[in-house]
Amino acid sequence: MTATAPASRRIRKMLFAAVLGAAAISLVLAAREKPKWNIPEDAKQMKNPLQPSPAALRAAREIYLDECAQCHGEHGKGDGPEADMYDPLPADLSNRKFNDSLTDGEIFYQISEGKKPMPAFKRRLTEEQRWQLVFLVRSFAAPPAPANTPTAAPSPAPATTPPTKKSPPNP
Repeated sequence: MTATAPASRRIRKMLFAAVLGAAAISLVLAAREKPKWNIPEDAKQMKNPLQPSPAALRAAREIYLDECAQCHGEHGKGDGPEADMYDPLPADLSNRKFNDSLTDGEIFYQISEGKKPMPAFKRRLTEEQRWQLVFLVRSFAAPPAPANTPTAAPSPAPATTPPTKKSPPNP
């Protein structure tokens, strides 16, 4: 064996270790990356065919509490009692920036199709129920209603002069 053989073997071992280390780092980074939704363009363009109403929100709230709150939390913050069991964590639906970045069609698609660990609701809920849930998801990030404060100071009552007594006529 020549003197260059042990050096060559050492270099190959170091290269193998470097490649193995790079592969391990890549796998860890890929596992930590939040999976992205691949939503078709036609789904993104869909508009909610329902009109918002208190009745639609009430119906959606019942469905949400039964099907979604255990992960997304009662107020959509992603803090439900089962949230920590999943990776990735459930989305914070109350995050206005997140909510505003999605079209109604995208929210409808996500509810309908699901993505692990979130189940698909296409077969479990009607189309109308899924569109109602879109209203509810939007409501989680809605700005708070303004307080009932008067917009202008009340105007003062018009000044009135008290009636004067008439003096009786002189005899």
